[in-house]
Amino acid sequence: MIDSPLLTAQVHEAMCAARRAGRASLTCSLDLERSTTTIELHPDTWSWQGRVFPYPETCKDRTVYYWTGAAFEPVARYTTSLIKLVPTEWGPPTFEIDGIKMLPTAQVSPYADAQRKVALIDPRGKVILDTCGGLGYFAAWCLQGEARQVVSFEKNPDVVWLRSLNPWSPKAGGALQLHQGDVAAAIASIETASMDALLHDPPRFGIAGELYSQTFYDHLARVLRRKGRLFHYTGTPNRLTSGRDVPEEVARRLRLAGFTTERVGDGVLAVKR
Repeated sequence: MIDSPLLTAQVHEAMCAARRAGRASLTCSLDLERSTTTIELHPDTWSWQGRVFPYPETCKDRTVYYWTGAAFEPVARYTTSLIKLVPTEWGPPTFEIDGIKMLPTAQVSPYADAQRKVALIDPRGKVILDTCGGLGYFAAWCLQGEARQVVSFEKNPDVVWLRSLNPWSPKAGGALQLHQGDVAAAIASIETASMDALLHDPPRFGIAGELYSQTFYDHLARVLRRKGRLFHYTGTPNRLTSGRDVPEEVARRLRLAGFTTERVGDGVLAVKR
């Protein structure tokens, strides 16, 4: 059950239309399409689960709003970058950093996209390192796939805050260890051959080049058990415009670190030799 209702422009428009039509109630989603619920409509307020809320004056597109206890505010923070939760037509949201979308949404739900990628490492019974946790969709599917343990790192505290408000993000605890920290620094202290599988979904190279370095890949090979699988998201940058073949650069460094590699979709699937 959600603690705080989440509103989007679509839900807000449905509420206002139902109120104008004189309806006493509306069935809608207050958790980004994870479930539906019924709210009671009044002339100046609406109520849900015994709590009373004001109608927001407006809800902008591409924005998720949460209840602060006093008002509905965007799920967004600006510390060193503008980081915000962004609704999608699929339900599960993506997030943006300074306007750059961090998860694919054009042709597939970011949640379903994570399911496909996690299936490549076959999580059942495994201890898995999730290097760049983001909204936690990789971790969610690892848990649903009956992973024994998921060790997840997320460097940005504002992204961890987004997770706390996103109903599609898994809660830390139990089989999920979530560390707010930089995996590039932390990986040196992870025990050798302690992981059965790895998921690596770093920001693009220009933002986090250290997560594409030979040194980092050598550490990935060190912490992974023999025959363990790694899925490395690279995206599909246009080689003609960028002048680089990032997936091939990644694959080459992984091979030097001791992996066999295969290009799969928008990433590289690697197996430790």
